[in-house]
Amino acid sequence: MISVRSVAPSLRNIVALALPLAAMVGCQGNRNADQLPQPEEYPVAKVFGQDVNIPLQYVANIQARQNVEIRARVEGYLEEILVDEGKEVRKGQLLFQINDAEYKAELSRALANLIAAEAEAKSATVELERVKLLVNRNVVTKTELHLADAKLEIARSRIEQARAEETAAAIKLANTSIRSPFNGVIDRIPFKVGSLISEGTLLTTLSDIETVNAYFHVSEVEYLENFRRKRGSDSSFLSNVELILADGNPYPLKGRIETMESEFEEGTGAIALRARFRNPQHLLKHGSTGKILLQDVRANALLIPQKSAVEIQDKNYVFLLNDNQTVTMKSFTPVARVGDYYLVGKGLNESDQIVYEGIQNIREGMVIVPKLVTQEQLLKDNRLTP
Repeated sequence: MISVRSVAPSLRNIVALALPLAAMVGCQGNRNADQLPQPEEYPVAKVFGQDVNIPLQYVANIQARQNVEIRARVEGYLEEILVDEGKEVRKGQLLFQINDAEYKAELSRALANLIAAEAEAKSATVELERVKLLVNRNVVTKTELHLADAKLEIARSRIEQARAEETAAAIKLANTSIRSPFNGVIDRIPFKVGSLISEGTLLTTLSDIETVNAYFHVSEVEYLENFRRKRGSDSSFLSNVELILADGNPYPLKGRIETMESEFEEGTGAIALRARFRNPQHLLKHGSTGKILLQDVRANALLIPQKSAVEIQDKNYVFLLNDNQTVTMKSFTPVARVGDYYLVGKGLNESDQIVYEGIQNIREGMVIVPKLVTQEQLLKDNRLTP
C-alpha cells in the first residue's frame, strides 16, 4: 500500500522543476522569433500612360529635283565658256559656244542644193507640159510622156532630200550654241576655251536645287508599324518631316513625304520613300547626305523606367508586385526606347506595380515592403526625351 504522504512531496518537486523549464523554453522561442529576417523596403512604381513622341531616324541621300548632264551634240573647238562653276543660270541662257564656221558653211551648201533641186523640179515640170502637148498632137509617143513624168518625180524627191539636208545642217549649227534647259546651278567645267570637243563630250552638270528630294529606306516591319498606320490617320506624320544635316544641325525648313516605291527591294527587304524640301538658299546640294527625322506620336503609351527592367537571354523582365506583397518576374515586350523609358508593347497593364530600383537584390517570390514612387517623381528623375 502506497502512502499518500510520500506521493505529495514528489508532485511538488516535479512542478517546481517544470516551471523554470517552461520559462526557459518561452525565452528561447522569443529569441528565435526576433532573429527571423524582416521584409526589406523597396521603391515600387506604377506602369503609367503618357502621350509621347518617338523619334525615328533614317539615313537619307539628297538629290536635286532635276540633275542633267550637259553634253556637246556636235564636234568642234570650244570657242566660249559663258558661265562659271557654281553659278546660277536661267532657262535658255547661253552656256557654251562651239566654233560654228564649218556648220555655217554646211548650211549654206544645203541651202544651195535645195535651191538647185527646186529649179530642177521647175524645169522638169515645164518639160512634162511640153511633152504632153506633143503627145496630144501625136508628134511623140507616150513613152516620152512617161519619161518626162519620171524626171519630175526624181526632181521632187531631190527637193525633199535637199530640205532634209538643210534641216540637219541648221540643227547642227544651232547645236554649236549650248543653252540651259532649265533654271539651275552649274557644276564643275573640266574644259578650257580652245579645247577640241567631240560629239557627246560631257561639258558640265546642271542641277535644279530650288527644291530637293531626300530618299531613305525603311524596313518592312517599320513600314507596317509606322507608315501604313499613319498614312490615313495622322497627316502631320508625313508632312512634318525634319532633316538633320551631316554636321548634326537641323535644316531650318520642314519637308513632306510625297511618295514611296511600289515594292520592297529583294536583297534588303526595305522600301524607298521620298521626302521633298524647299531649298531657297541652296544650302542643300545634289549628292549630299543627312538623316530624316520623323516624330511618331503615341497617345497614352505605356511607359516604365529602363532601370526597372532586366534583360535575360534576349527577353525583358520586371518584378511585378502581387497583392500579398510578394514579387514575381514578368516578361514584357518593349517596342521603343523613349528617353530613359521603355515603351511597352505587351505584357504589362496600366497601374501594374513594379519594383523601381534595387532589382539586382530581388528574387522570385520574395516578400517586400513597397514604397510607392509617384509618377511626378518618376518624370523628374528620368528623362522622357532623348
